[in-house]
Amino acid sequence: MQINPYIFILPRSPGQIVWDYKNHKQFELNLEYSTRLAHLIDKPEKFDNNNTIDNQFVSAGILTPLMHEPIEWGWDELSKIFHIGTKNIPCEYVPQDINEWSRHYMDHCAEVLATPTPESSLTERPTSARITLPQPSCFPVNALVKTLIERKTCRTFTGERVSLDDLSTLLYLSLGYLRERENDIDETIAEGHGARRSSPSGGGLNACEGFLHVQNVSGLNPGLYAYHPTEHALSFVNPLPDSPLGQLLCGQHFINNLPVGLFITARFDKLWWKYEHSRAYRMAYVEAGHISQTFQLVATALGLNTWLTGALADDQVETLLGIEDSAEQPLFFVACGQSDGQAMCKELKALLNNRGSHQ
Repeated sequence: MQINPYIFILPRSPGQIVWDYKNHKQFELNLEYSTRLAHLIDKPEKFDNNNTIDNQFVSAGILTPLMHEPIEWGWDELSKIFHIGTKNIPCEYVPQDINEWSRHYMDHCAEVLATPTPESSLTERPTSARITLPQPSCFPVNALVKTLIERKTCRTFTGERVSLDDLSTLLYLSLGYLRERENDIDETIAEGHGARRSSPSGGGLNACEGFLHVQNVSGLNPGLYAYHPTEHALSFVNPLPDSPLGQLLCGQHFINNLPVGLFITARFDKLWWKYEHSRAYRMAYVEAGHISQTFQLVATALGLNTWLTGALADDQVETLLGIEDSAEQPLFFVACGQSDGQAMCKELKALLNNRGSHQ
């Protein structure tokens, strides 16, 4: 028997918590169980089939007969625990269609609203008089201001086709290596790392990549595509799965007809190369956030509406993108298309109206 490599032990008197962070399970051990586990960690070969505690450890998954290949991870264990421990959101049930999602979401909101609102805990500010700021210089409205004001998150899409020209513009300005900035380099930039995007990147590494989920784009067959920023080109990765898009995004079926979406991934190995400390893990998400916002602003300027989420069925997404068991991981999803601009899908609106009429 082997010790599950994905357990984390937290001392908490009078016992200790054993957390299987990959499978989102926790166990509380008393002194007898804690002592036996310590013995088995020291000498796994002392596992005893006739020992009740040993067998309970096997049933709980704390001990396993399987040999696990250590995953590649260039930072310390803390960031690995956080990354793996927050993958594959544990759901008792993943909604299978838009009506189920609406009911589950309504129930969740009702449960949250039934609990007291958190008290304000802002750090104490100075109590001096407020200084009134000048009127924002947004007027007359220029193109950037107009785009910022018009950007919104929508949850109702028509499924209407997106043009290949618009998609090209979106990708180039979000993830492309800008030809217009090829001369914008200096002697401090390492050879091969002079490419510049429209969004900032930790260390100038451009650690984020993009994969398209295409359902209705002119000139492209439905499927998953990888974007290559150097060539400003796409390559086919996989056909679309039989299940709807919402299944990849934790049951959010109101977006099943999105014509095109972008999975933003992070190349952790690029960050490991330059930054040994796992604080750089934060920078992967910061960079993904920059790219997501740029994508949304460009889409808005093109007359498209946007939607975004961090709720991913990670393992399924990794398999579809062909990056499972690698140092490249999906972090975020952002999409666009034609919409009536509604922030709430009609199924959820109907439930709200129905509940309101019975109160």
